[in-house]
Amino acid sequence: MFWEKSGAHVEPNFQTRTRWRRWQSQTLALFAACQMVSANETLTLSVFVSVIIPALNEEEPIAGVVRECFATGLPDEVIVVDNGSADRTGARAREVGARVATAPRGYGRACAAGVQALSPECDIVVFIDGDGSDCPEFMPQLVDPIGAGKFDFVIGSRTRGQREPGSMNFQQVFSGRIVGALLRLLYGVRYTDMCPFRAIRRDALAQLNMREQTYGWNLEMQMKAARAGLRILEIPVNHRRRTGGQSKVSGTLRGTFVAGARILATLVRVALE
Repeated sequence: MFWEKSGAHVEPNFQTRTRWRRWQSQTLALFAACQMVSANETLTLSVFVSVIIPALNEEEPIAGVVRECFATGLPDEVIVVDNGSADRTGARAREVGARVATAPRGYGRACAAGVQALSPECDIVVFIDGDGSDCPEFMPQLVDPIGAGKFDFVIGSRTRGQREPGSMNFQQVFSGRIVGALLRLLYGVRYTDMCPFRAIRRDALAQLNMREQTYGWNLEMQMKAARAGLRILEIPVNHRRRTGGQSKVSGTLRGTFVAGARILATLVRVALE
């Protein structure tokens, strides 16, 4: 019989009780699995992402860069660091929702000022140039591996991605390859570029004790991240010609020479530390 009497109670028979327990066990296991997936998704999606954009006389492209960053849906804040501009770079950034900080001239000084201006809630810091040459639509590929807890530092490689003709000169491509080869010898880490478009855990960045105040900032971060044993990932990113203004590095012979000298000095200093 399907039901058996036991005193004043009516209880299911053995077969029914077994089926019930099996269904109950499977339901609990499924519920626990769903909770684990939900927790993992929350972990990835709940990180606070801040974008830092150093900018010097980028009145023309800066608004578009800020808009494209917000359009990815990732940044909780975008900080534009006005690096001593003589134009309306700061004002144009504010008009499209960015917070604006200021810093004396020097690429590294601008990056450091942006770090100082970060909200206390920040978990991941993204650096991107303000000239429109970087492609913010690649930001998820930089941020997601860090948000998932798999990597600490993710850097874009323009030389491995698709480059618009004229977006990088020969010196930039060549120096990136040479520096990458040297860093592989020093630290065993594979870099193919010194791309400014990168993301890093905020606490990991704080541990690097960044000091460089000029164009060597990017290289210093890559060297110290490798030396510190951070989990590093390089991904291909596309690159385009700047969308306005004039390049401070590749636009003039003097700019190329000065940037190259600072990068070389940084390489020697950090390697000998």
